[in-house]
Amino acid sequence: MTDDDTAEDRYGPVPPAVRTVYGPDDLGSVPAFRGGFINFGCWDGIPLDGPLTAEDRERSERQLYRRVLDALGGGGRRGPDGDGRGRAVEVGCGLGVGCALALREYPYESVTGVDVHPDQVDRARRANAALLAAVPERLRLVRGAAERLPCGAGEFDHLYSVEAAQHFRDVGAFARECARVLRPGGRTAVASFFVPGDEERPGAARALAERLDSFASGLDVARPLGALTGALAAAGLVDVRAESIGESVWPGLDRYLEEIGPPAAWPRNFLGAYRDGLLDYYLVTAARPA
Repeated sequence: MTDDDTAEDRYGPVPPAVRTVYGPDDLGSVPAFRGGFINFGCWDGIPLDGPLTAEDRERSERQLYRRVLDALGGGGRRGPDGDGRGRAVEVGCGLGVGCALALREYPYESVTGVDVHPDQVDRARRANAALLAAVPERLRLVRGAAERLPCGAGEFDHLYSVEAAQHFRDVGAFARECARVLRPGGRTAVASFFVPGDEERPGAARALAERLDSFASGLDVARPLGALTGALAAAGLVDVRAESIGESVWPGLDRYLEEIGPPAAWPRNFLGAYRDGLLDYYLVTAARPA
């Protein structure tokens, strides 16, 4: 067994496509994901009938984070003299810029960012070096799997995940970890894309693999929405809700990809898959009983 194999056993397996895309391929450096948030964006309020700018793209990515963090409640955004309260953890934090946004704009005492890929954790620490140096007690960036979080029981008031759950291999284990690390009354919010419905749809999985490289390669999993909502309920979480936000995501993403041209042409099939009912984008929320 190599040292790398030992690390995999400790942190959980990293699927080959995930290892490549977030390792040497460095998805965060791709123009379609400029700004470092690595999400498809929430395009509400951004006009789509004219040219889209790089600033529009970054705005969409920040807006998706805000939509998720707003869904958690707990005091709203931080005011100029607002006191921090509560602890949050982001699962699949990537470059950690979403953690930094949460600290800047929301009343959290601290935010912990967890990512399974060692390269992403290293990049996140470099990207947030100044913040880590200024307030080391408020930001922590660590390696860990969604199914095996390196966190204590009842450690957090809020757990959130932005466009990472499509990579999780065991949503049941992830849901149990949500229940374990949240304090009583704590809340979770997950934004990601799923196949609509409660049951596995082999036909949808095949169609998505034919249209989109990310499904064909195994980077993304064609999982029904009900797999996540059912797992959260089975783990003992309550008030499990799922909101479709596809109209806020897919048309804007497609328009931006049209603007930046052929190198990013293949993801434009996301909009077609959404319109054909094969895929949708959801914001899922739940709470641990008080």
